[in-house]
Amino acid sequence: MAIERLKSARSDADRAEDDAKVRQVVEATLRAIETRGDAAVRELSERFDGYAPESFRLSPGEIDALMGEVSDRDMADIRFAQAQVRGFAQAQRDSLRDIEVEPLPGVILGHRTIPVQSVGCYVPGGKFPMVASAHMSVATASVAGVPRIVAATPPWQGKPNPAVVAAMHLGGAHEIYVLGGIQAVGAMALGTETIDPVHMLVGPGNAYVAEAKRQLYGRVGIDLFAGPTETMVIADDTVDAEMCATDLLGQAEHGYNSPAVLVTNSRKLAEGTLAEIDRLLAILPTADTAGASWRDYGEVILCDTHDEMLAVANDIASEHVQVMTDRDDWYLDHMHSYGALFLGPRTNVANGDKVIGTNHTLPTKKAGRYTGGLWVGKFLKTHSYQKITTDAAAAEIGAYCSRLCMLEGFVGHAEQANVRVRRYGGRNVGYGAAALPAGEAAD
Repeated sequence: MAIERLKSARSDADRAEDDAKVRQVVEATLRAIETRGDAAVRELSERFDGYAPESFRLSPGEIDALMGEVSDRDMADIRFAQAQVRGFAQAQRDSLRDIEVEPLPGVILGHRTIPVQSVGCYVPGGKFPMVASAHMSVATASVAGVPRIVAATPPWQGKPNPAVVAAMHLGGAHEIYVLGGIQAVGAMALGTETIDPVHMLVGPGNAYVAEAKRQLYGRVGIDLFAGPTETMVIADDTVDAEMCATDLLGQAEHGYNSPAVLVTNSRKLAEGTLAEIDRLLAILPTADTAGASWRDYGEVILCDTHDEMLAVANDIASEHVQVMTDRDDWYLDHMHSYGALFLGPRTNVANGDKVIGTNHTLPTKKAGRYTGGLWVGKFLKTHSYQKITTDAAAAEIGAYCSRLCMLEGFVGHAEQANVRVRRYGGRNVGYGAAALPAGEAAD
């Protein structure tokens, strides 16, 4: 049986047209922030969020007051989630080691792992206050040892969201700004009169935030292109339609353009899931957003075999991949392009989003083909070093280097090696000539 699409999403051409519109808006907005600084940021915040305080940066007193509004239960839950995220991030950090080796006597090579010196963490929150995104970016940067962590989140219902601010503060943010969207990531990356620029931007966001990060990449580092949420369910007849529909809509509610895809080899499950989605959309409080995503970006792909399902999944390279089959570990062994895997019916994407400990900032738009998600290593740079401790090693390596430089025609490079062969090896090498091996006479 050929692969059959029981439901298709908007075409790639339509999506490309949307992307082009977003790109133009972002380009103009970043230009305004770069040229007009704080004034542009304030205008944008007033226009899009209706928010223009005296200072966008929260003072220690304001942070304390907002944290006081968070209930004891909510605070305990935030602390629990951060403990899971920190614990896994620390385990990842512990797996990274500085090294130093001596491949030849007197030749020392090594690398050191050094934190990025300043990071801007964007925490979405205009439609839904994304408390968990603070754990994923701020707390993980803290585990990495980043010395300056800047966090920004949009106002929620006209004011700072207490739970998000609490999560940022507990996560280790040194500066907290109540700013959203392009103006937030633009201000953190480009700097303004009152905000010093950072070296790196991290965190998820809508299409405008993701595009802003793309355009700013190069001037600053970024974690990855983490745009609108994507989810895929790979399922066979070991699970039912309610489970599949719930997992698809659970991620589709993020926004109006969140792709949700079912890949299955069961026609009964495919058709049942389509019907169950209709039923759930009639009772889901967030049906306005989830329904729009499902209408325009939902897909149901019917395959004949697990091999076909695997090929489809790797080609789509979805951000979240929920696997519920009779061979979940087989998919773990053979999947190569995705953001994160959620294996078996007992777990789900929401666990990863909120509490289980793995990071929820993950690659979208097929970026899973070449990168994984945000993790402690994204905040760390690996820098190499070398030193030579003996005259004999300086002369031996220098002679090889001299000849290899001359092979490429780099005389100046060769002289860097030659001067050391002369000084530390006591050998007479003509200027601009290749150093011969020790004991070998020139023709």
